Amino acid sequence: MHIPIAQPSLDKEENDAVLAVLASGMIAQGPVTTAFEEEFAAYCGVPHAVAVSNGTTALHAALLAAGVRPGDEVIVPAFTFFATASSVSMCGAVPVFADVDTVTATIDPADVLAKVTPKTKAVIGVHLYGQPCDVGAVRDICDDKGLVFVEDAAQAHGATYRGEKTGSLGDLACFSFYATKNLATGEGGMVTTASDDYDARLRRIINHGQSEKYLHTELGYNYRMTDINAAIGRVQLGKLDGFNRRRQENAAYYGSHITAPGLVLPSVAPGRSHIWHQYSLRVTERFPLSRDELMARLRENGIGCAVHYPIALSRQPFYAGAAACPVAEALAASVLSIPVHPNVTDEGRAYICETINGVI
Repeated sequence: MHIPIAQPSLDKEENDAVLAVLASGMIAQGPVTTAFEEEFAAYCGVPHAVAVSNGTTALHAALLAAGVRPGDEVIVPAFTFFATASSVSMCGAVPVFADVDTVTATIDPADVLAKVTPKTKAVIGVHLYGQPCDVGAVRDICDDKGLVFVEDAAQAHGATYRGEKTGSLGDLACFSFYATKNLATGEGGMVTTASDDYDARLRRIINHGQSEKYLHTELGYNYRMTDINAAIGRVQLGKLDGFNRRRQENAAYYGSHITAPGLVLPSVAPGRSHIWHQYSLRVTERFPLSRDELMARLRENGIGCAVHYPIALSRQPFYAGAAACPVAEALAASVLSIPVHPNVTDEGRAYICETINGVI
């Protein structure tokens, strides 16, 4: 049996949507992209969604729209993908790393508060692995200190916090539609916001700083989405809730069937729904194999697995000298993701559990 760690769910509907765009002759940004923006905004429950070329450009554009400039500081979690921090650096600002919660692995509000300085402009809260961060606590800090709160929802399409969807919880929210995401367009992203001003600013930033054709009022970039990607996205959006339900079913199965001692299974915090972009367990010293040995054993048995993420941002060479974040660094040494995507069959998830439990 071979079970990949990730597998896009694409079929005839996506194929037909792309062919329709090709037949139309409008393959760059056009009416299909506009329709995708409107549908995604409605899904998140916000007035505005701006389609972009990928998740990193979503973060960069959102920070620029928020007014992040050279000399500013932006607080980001130390345990996440590199783009969360690099997008800050792309603005000429300084990412300041906050440690993460020991249970959810999302940004620790207490450490956020400790890291605020007069230079702090914004906080990025990452909804890691598909679970929202402690939005209420982080928003309280941002509101009290006059900071912009940006959701990095690249892994959390459709997750909720206190009944509200990701994408509606921050001043701005950023999504990725990379090929392995719960909603995949190959490459692509989206920024959502309730602010008319941010929406207008974003649309200039992603289109060469144009306020109208050939009138450039600020520095901008070519961060636009194509109608080809948007066509795939519209079909995927219609399937997203079903994809997420299957991920939740797979995660629940793992939670009740992985019984090997020495493994810490992920959990869902009160008031949050988890859409399981990744199912990342933690391999402790009580387990008979090291994390890397378990990973090798699973791969030998045809089970894809991966480490998300093996190096905390506070220990990345590019950010040498950053203050230590002990929880993030411990997680980087112990987490291991196993397949949870919608294409994992009942037989497949049973095989995964049997293989892990059989190590004992």
